[in-house]
Amino acid sequence: MEKIVEQGLLYDFYGELLTDHQKKIYEDAVYEDMSLGEIAGEYGISRQGVHDLIKRCDNTLQEYENKLHLVSRFMTIKEKIEKINQMAGNEELSRKDLAEGIRQLSGEILEEL
Repeated sequence: MEKIVEQGLLYDFYGELLTDHQKKIYEDAVYEDMSLGEIAGEYGISRQGVHDLIKRCDNTLQEYENKLHLVSRFMTIKEKIEKINQMAGNEELSRKDLAEGIRQLSGEILEEL
């Protein structure tokens, strides 16, 4: 997964667990694509301080994912739903095969939850 997409997903799932200060700086870096210098100037801290804070946030968010696996479960479920949608649009599948495929994939989704 592309790093910026991964950062965004991790933040979407776990960002509320960061402090308000961390959230503001992380959002400026990841979502607003501000440079370290711009962020440092806005918050009155050094570029190195901004870099260290962003790195700590990345590590913290990754640690939450390593323990809780919410993003990986989300991605797995999303893939299975996409398969269901593809099957539903496949006119070559018989009604029986479609029903069996959906039953199997929905069972796998329920196991993920």
